[in-house]
Amino acid sequence: MVDDVEKRWNDPKTFRRAARYVVGVLILAAIGAVASITWAASRQQCLNAGMLCDGTARAVVGLVPGVTLLLGGIGAFIMAFRAWRVQQNWTIWQGAGWILFTLMVLYLAIAGGAGQ
Repeated sequence: MVDDVEKRWNDPKTFRRAARYVVGVLILAAIGAVASITWAASRQQCLNAGMLCDGTARAVVGLVPGVTLLLGGIGAFIMAFRAWRVQQNWTIWQGAGWILFTLMVLYLAIAGGAGQ
C-alpha cells in the first residue's frame, strides 16, 4: 500500500502541543540545572575551591540537564512515530525532537568545557 499522506508543515494544533512539550522539557532541564548547581555549590569539598571543584560536581551539573533534554528528545520522536502510524502530522514532532537533541549537544559541549 502506498502512503499518500503528504507532509504538512502547517498544523497549528499540533504545533502548539509540540511547542508546549518543548517548553516543558526546557523548564524541567532548567530546574535540573539549578538544582544540580545548588547541590554542587553547597558541597563541603567545593565551599572554598569553587562550584565545579571536582569531577563529581562537573558530571552532575552536566548530566542532569543533559539527560533531561535527551529523554525529552526521545519522547518527541516517540510522539512523531505514533502520529505517523495513525497518519497524522508527524513532522512537527520530529522537529521538536531535533531541537531538543541539538540543545542537548550544545549544553553538554558547554558544560564539558566549563570546568577547565
